[in-house]
Amino acid sequence: MQYIENGVLSDAQFIPSPNFDDRPPGTLIELLVIHSISLPPGEFGGDGVIDLFTNRLDPHTHPYYASIHLLRVSAHFFIRRDGSLIQFVPCHKRAWHAGISSWQGRKDCNDFSIGIELEGCDDQPFEDAQYAELDRLTITLANVYPITGIAGHCEIAPGRKTDPGPHFDWGRLALSHLHTAHPPFFSNL
Repeated sequence: MQYIENGVLSDAQFIPSPNFDDRPPGTLIELLVIHSISLPPGEFGGDGVIDLFTNRLDPHTHPYYASIHLLRVSAHFFIRRDGSLIQFVPCHKRAWHAGISSWQGRKDCNDFSIGIELEGCDDQPFEDAQYAELDRLTITLANVYPITGIAGHCEIAPGRKTDPGPHFDWGRLALSHLHTAHPPFFSNL
């Protein structure tokens, strides 16, 4: 059974990222943002994402890395293709995952969201193990935080981002556990 203590999930591998700060005082965590990432692009299973989120990406390892190695980004969680889960930032802290963004008229989604990266890309389907872990994680987070919606990065940053992409199956998410008196807002449903 998963549980969260001091913002860290009990059964996630915790690899701390320096790329976070405090949320604004009194801000509730109400949104989950689903992303996808693979480094190098279209390749799975390596340490590129870990290295990016921990500021250790070597620009000489792959040509693509030369253009991104100075980025200071992170996410709270990363779900690999096999369903294994890594956490980079405690949930009560603000990870730097959404960038310039807005959701339901609210700007700066990093302030009130948890970022979940799936190992993937726009042109390939995600794995069953990833959906299973995403459901477990979503349920655990909704039991601790007043989550009222789930959105793709493409919905909170339209025109700038495309992830999690057209192969992400929104219909596979468990939805009944969100804290809302009205139908929850799901961007792609």
